[in-house]
Amino acid sequence: MSTTIEKIERQINENPILLYMKGSPKLPSCGFSAQAVQALAACGERFAYVDILQNPEIRAELPKYANWPTFPQLWVEGELVGGCDIIIQMYQAGELQTLIKEAAAKHKPEESDAE
Repeated sequence: MSTTIEKIERQINENPILLYMKGSPKLPSCGFSAQAVQALAACGERFAYVDILQNPEIRAELPKYANWPTFPQLWVEGELVGGCDIIIQMYQAGELQTLIKEAAAKHKPEESDAE
């Protein structure tokens, strides 16, 4: 059986754009998660999420693993970007859009020419 930390690492490694949040993008359970989802959604790329309210072990372990005490947490390509305030600041500066689009482009399935 894998540990919670291994599960977190697997989630982060398998999802180039990953938001740990309270609730889901359609039904956020806190204002900060809702703001983070709005900013991410506005970037126009798909992203994965983990509802920490449904995963209490992740809710308990992730702040220690990430050295970041609060949720939501945005991870892009294995790196912790930050929480709600940072996400919003980056979005307003136009930095989040670039980061998200670049990460998404790297991980899109390659289109091949059918000849």
